Amino acid sequence: MDKGQLPAAPLLLQAVRESRPESGRITLLRARGTVDASNATEFSESLAEHLRRSDRAGEHLVLDMTEVYLASAVAVRSLDRATGGLALSGRRLPIVQPRPHVREALRLAGLPGVRVHASTASALDSLPAGEPAGPGGPR
Repeated sequence: MDKGQLPAAPLLLQAVRESRPESGRITLLRARGTVDASNATEFSESLAEHLRRSDRAGEHLVLDMTEVYLASAVAVRSLDRATGGLALSGRRLPIVQPRPHVREALRLAGLPGVRVHASTASALDSLPAGEPAGPGGPR
């Protein structure tokens, strides 16, 4: 391992649900660890399932990537797969404060189904009032 390089950490996802008067019910999905070729498919499938659950429950989903240490090109493609349906319906998944190299990878990829925010407060402020539209509906 190179000096200064962080060791790979397993990927953990934790969902925290809350309700806010200004935007309704929210699930904050906190990702921590490493997203790479070894777990990108699992990450994509898990994120897609959280998006489906949130839609069925009438909740907004916000992905917190503050503690994601690495995102390979494969991981970026997995994020695109999970959020592709959002992009087709004109919606985006708010992503909170990815580390600089992750943010740059997302910027370069130009994923239409995500929107990066500098803070959780900014992501929450961007949510439309009330319950989100279901799959295929406007946001």
